Amino acid sequence: MVRALLARWKKWRSSLRLLQPAHVDPGRAKISIAQLGHRYANKVVALHDVNLNVRTGEFVCLLGPSGCGKSTLLFALAGHVEPTGGTVSIDGKRIHGPGPDRLLMFQEAALFPWLTVRGNITFALAARGIPRDERRARADTFIRRVQLTGFEDSLPHQLSGGMKMRASLARALAVDPAVLLMDEPFGSLDAQTRVHMQELLQSIWMRTAKTIVFVTHDVQEALMLGTRVVLMAPRPGRVVRDLEVHLPMPRSMEDARLTEMARHVRRLLRHFEVPDSEHPTPPPRRALPARGLLRPSPLPSR
Repeated sequence: MVRALLARWKKWRSSLRLLQPAHVDPGRAKISIAQLGHRYANKVVALHDVNLNVRTGEFVCLLGPSGCGKSTLLFALAGHVEPTGGTVSIDGKRIHGPGPDRLLMFQEAALFPWLTVRGNITFALAARGIPRDERRARADTFIRRVQLTGFEDSLPHQLSGGMKMRASLARALAVDPAVLLMDEPFGSLDAQTRVHMQELLQSIWMRTAKTIVFVTHDVQEALMLGTRVVLMAPRPGRVVRDLEVHLPMPRSMEDARLTEMARHVRRLLRHFEVPDSEHPTPPPRRALPARGLLRPSPLPSR
C-alpha cells in the first residue's frame, strides 16, 4: 500500500510541475489590465484590483465560479462595460468601447435566422469592409475549417446546436480579429458535442495562434484549452492565481496528467470560494506556498 501511495505521490508531483506561476512583462503584453475594478449600480463589486497581462498568441482561460467577475472582465475587454476603476489596454491603447480588433462570442450562436451559414459569414465580412469578390471564398475557407462543408446553404433552424456553434466560430475567425473573446461558448452543448468543439477549437488555435481570452467554469475545459489558466474568486471578484499550463498540445481529456492538475485546481478554487472574513480559522501557511501549489499530505509510516 505504501508503494502505491508513493507512486501516486510521484505522479501527482510530476503532473503539478506542468502548472507554474505566470510572469508576463506589462511592456511586452498585447492585453494589459491594471488595477481594474468595477462596481455595479446596485453596489455589487464585480471586480477588485485585477491585474493581468496577456501575450500575443496566448490562449488564456478565466476560470471560476458564478459571480466571480469573469464575464464582467471579458465585457470590459470587449468595450461593452466601462469599468469604474483601473485601465484596460490593447497594444498600449486604452479601450473606450467596442472595436474591430476584438470580437466577442457568447454562449448562444447568435446567427441571423433568415441567412444561411455562408450568408451569416459573408454578412459579417461585408460589415468589416471586405470586398464582395473575396467574401464567398473566405467564407467557404472557414466553413471547411470548422467541418461544415455541405451545410453552406443551410439555415440555422436546420442545424444542430453544435453545428450552429461551429458556424458562429467560422464567422468569428473569418473576420480575423486580433483578439477573440469567448464567454462560455460551449456551455449549452451536450457533453459529447462539447468535447468535439473543444478539440476543434484547440486544433484551430494550434494552426492560427490567435490571441484568445476564454471564460469558463469547467476546470478540465480550461486545462485542456488554455496555455494559461487564471483562477478568479468571488466577493469581490479578483484574480487569485495565474498559472501557465506546460502540458503539450494537442491535449486529451483522457490524459491522466490533466486529471491530476484538475484535481489540484479544484482544491484551490474551493479554498477561495469562501471570503476571508468567513473562514472559521486562518488556513495553515503550508497549504498555499508561494509557488501556488498545494503540498501533498505526509505519507503514512509503515
